[in-house]
Amino acid sequence: MEHADKQVFYAVLFLAMTIAALLVIGVKVYFAGGSCSSLAKLHGKTVIVTGANTGIGREAALSFAGRGAKVILACRNYARGLQAMKYIRDLSENKQVEFRKLDLSSFDSVREFAKEVNEEEDRLDILVNNAGVLTRSARSVTKDGHEEMFQVNHLGPFLLTNLLIDKLKQSSPSRIINISSKVHHNAKGLDFQNLEMENNFNRFTQLANTKLQNILFTHELSKKLEGTGVTVNALHPGYVMTDATRNIGLLQWKLIKVLSYPLMSIFMKSARQGAQTTIKLAADPALEKVTGKYFADCEMCDVSDAAKDDGAAKKLWEISERITRLKA
Repeated sequence: MEHADKQVFYAVLFLAMTIAALLVIGVKVYFAGGSCSSLAKLHGKTVIVTGANTGIGREAALSFAGRGAKVILACRNYARGLQAMKYIRDLSENKQVEFRKLDLSSFDSVREFAKEVNEEEDRLDILVNNAGVLTRSARSVTKDGHEEMFQVNHLGPFLLTNLLIDKLKQSSPSRIINISSKVHHNAKGLDFQNLEMENNFNRFTQLANTKLQNILFTHELSKKLEGTGVTVNALHPGYVMTDATRNIGLLQWKLIKVLSYPLMSIFMKSARQGAQTTIKLAADPALEKVTGKYFADCEMCDVSDAAKDDGAAKKLWEISERITRLKA
């Protein structure tokens, strides 16, 4: 290759690489979504974040600690919970970060956790029901006898919230944030004869069902909390690169993860980006009186028709009360 030809080749190569890099950056920025612009402090407030040992929950908890709040990390895994506590304390320089064990797949664990909070905490200003699960292909049942996703994603948060509701009311104005998902649109409605999918189990169908339940729960709870100073909203965090992908198809294989994650990282949010809507709903003063709504990318948006069903929301509440023995 002649010298002049080499110069042209390298110039074209450099231009192509530059264009490719700009395209990647543009795509990454597009999929990053909105961010919380509020710099509001949370000094004197107490926040509980479930599933805060990793991913979106940990990033949200880190933001709350950085804003001066007392943060309780409610996690199932003891070792990971302590690691997250140290991580957040070190980065935020806030020593008011605590770990308390909470297993949403156990009603006894939920009741024990709530009892400790009610007895030991003076106040509770923000409750973030962040923890959730997508199980493996086979249907799994908790020790309480319920389908795992139904209990962890809905029944556990339902019971926890209701057991802490008096503390939230005493601390008003206070907020409840429920992490749902856009996949709730895939659920066309709840089959109340098969909530636990004992028949024809499909984990992705059940995930959509439980995310619909999160919104119906939010809707019904907002009505029950009218006039109390406690708000409740639900959100879609976006499609995020977190541990939640560990049970999805080929991503269960480590080699596939290593090969696919660089590409996935372009089109998916980081945990920090995925936490932005949670942070906004918890901290933004402009949203203090907003309740019963659904957000994505830090903006209020519409829900599916099935999520607007008042009758289904009321019936789900009554069934959940009975299952969790919240009301005798």
